[in-house]
Amino acid sequence: AALPRTGEWFPRVELAPGTLELRLLLRRAPALGTGVRVWAAGQSDPRTIPRRKGPDLDTLARVRRRAVTEGADEAVLVAPTGVVLESATASVLWWEEDTLCLPSPQLPVLPGVTVALIQERARRDGIRVAHRERTVAELDGCEVWLVHALHGIRPVTGWKGGPLTAAPAVRAVEWRRGVEPAVEAVPGR
Repeated sequence: AALPRTGEWFPRVELAPGTLELRLLLRRAPALGTGVRVWAAGQSDPRTIPRRKGPDLDTLARVRRRAVTEGADEAVLVAPTGVVLESATASVLWWEEDTLCLPSPQLPVLPGVTVALIQERARRDGIRVAHRERTVAELDGCEVWLVHALHGIRPVTGWKGGPLTAAPAVRAVEWRRGVEPAVEAVPGR
């Protein structure tokens, strides 16, 4: 009953810190983009509980604000080894030739509903899916996507903070059509 019946919203229900009380945060939905500029300098992963959404939201918001000051829309989080994990607000996927790649499940990444939907479609369509460990530099020239339930698939259109080239988003348009309708009804990543 507390949800508005008009407008575009991105509400969040969360457990209030230190209590067992749920609270509703009404947030206007941000403008949806078709591409995203990523801060390529890589941000060492500052999260304390990376496999649970919530405890590190404030920390990740600070990381994302830093990326914005660098001229990007989003920041890539990297492991101490330099391996790409995810972004501050989305999962990272990329293409290596005809293989759809995502970080290894052994890495500290948040499970993503959108990633699961994309993997399901890939399996259904006979597309090879592989878990790989790559540094930011190794993504140079690859078609890279940030995926999130709100935005769906957003191809990386530019890298800030490093001499990387964003590959043309040749697959993104087709995949967006196949994934977004299912994603719009699902909260989370």
